[in-house]
Amino acid sequence: MSAEPTVYLIDASPYIFRAYFSLPDSLRGPAGQPVQAVYGFASFLLKLIADESPSHLAVTFDRSLTTSFRNDLYPAYKAQRALPPPELEAQLAACEEMAAALGAATFVDLVYEADDLIATLRARLEGEPGVRFVVVTSDKDLAQLVDLRTSLYDFGKGMRLTPPEVFAKFGVRPDQVTDLLGLAGDAVDNIPGISGIGGKTAADLLSRFGHLEELYERLEEVREAPGLRGAKSLYVKLKAGREIALLSKRLATVARDAPVGKAGLADLAYRGADREAVAALCDRLGFKTLRDRISRWR
Repeated sequence: MSAEPTVYLIDASPYIFRAYFSLPDSLRGPAGQPVQAVYGFASFLLKLIADESPSHLAVTFDRSLTTSFRNDLYPAYKAQRALPPPELEAQLAACEEMAAALGAATFVDLVYEADDLIATLRARLEGEPGVRFVVVTSDKDLAQLVDLRTSLYDFGKGMRLTPPEVFAKFGVRPDQVTDLLGLAGDAVDNIPGISGIGGKTAADLLSRFGHLEELYERLEEVREAPGLRGAKSLYVKLKAGREIALLSKRLATVARDAPVGKAGLADLAYRGADREAVAALCDRLGFKTLRDRISRWR
């Protein structure tokens, strides 16, 4: 374990979904209920803990998988997504219970998304000296949190992003990721961006103008920008799409004021699994060998 505290902030949803769709639905509990999402999620969490030995651990959940406060700003946000299967939705509460039983601090809110809870916890602990952060997710939007103290870890791909890797992957600095999404949009979350502007063009614009707001302050310069392909037509698109670009950036920007109680560094300290809680859950869900894989107990 590193001598310096390392806080792992986990976005649960991608790993719950991956477990549900990759494991057979023949995995059933004693009452015949589907349990593959819980089992796969627990397996992921146990492997992460074994591999990374976190000193501090928090897992954030989406209480609603299809809506958030962003739908008040833009009703079509995530509207293209199909509702989760009822068999998956029925396992979400048990996934939360499992994370807590395995020793993680857990956070969930009806209005704010898991990303917002992660960003809020990261901001809350900003003043803690010597602390490093690892955001565990497959969601590229959270690259906006990467900095000298914060890395992004895509557990499924084994890929870690620090500021240089973010730039290599997206063509922009971490602090420009939301500007990139404002211009190019994000089909996964149904964030529109400006029609006709892709990621490469957006990155080129941001390399010249810095941030979206500066780009619009200097919009007239776009028409004559040297080396900017299709500058005149790009100017027209940018001028017409100003409001949607600024809205898209706002949709892509994580909130840092989500309700996480009074959570401080001590509250996220990882002390091991709770024997009684794990035993009760395993009995209820029919997991006969899961507890044998737990190496650290409170």
